[in-house]
Amino acid sequence: MAENRKRTGDLGEKLARQYLLKNGYEILEQNYRCSIGEIDIVARDSDSLAFVEVRTKRSSQFGTPEESITTTKKTKLIELAQSYLQEHADIPDHWRIDVVAVEIGKGNRVSRIELIKNAVGE
Repeated sequence: MAENRKRTGDLGEKLARQYLLKNGYEILEQNYRCSIGEIDIVARDSDSLAFVEVRTKRSSQFGTPEESITTTKKTKLIELAQSYLQEHADIPDHWRIDVVAVEIGKGNRVSRIELIKNAVGE
């Protein structure tokens, strides 16, 4: 079960990267890790830095991918972004946390992919 979830997550991140590139994002880092946790994608979107959380689901039985981001997860994403900002120089002044929601159907086909800019606020 965990292996399937990891494969689904990896596929979702790959699809999200492709989607972001098509939408003008420049991918700076993938799977940035620190002591607090991990940021899926760090990207530049024109004059802003975007920390991107990718949520992938094969079924909407328990809600949409974006609905799976709890208040605790939102707080952690903000802490991760602040940690990244402290560790890196020469980054844009403006930053935000985006979410890419990916729904995958039969045969690993994308049934929905949506970019939600500024999905997590302070």
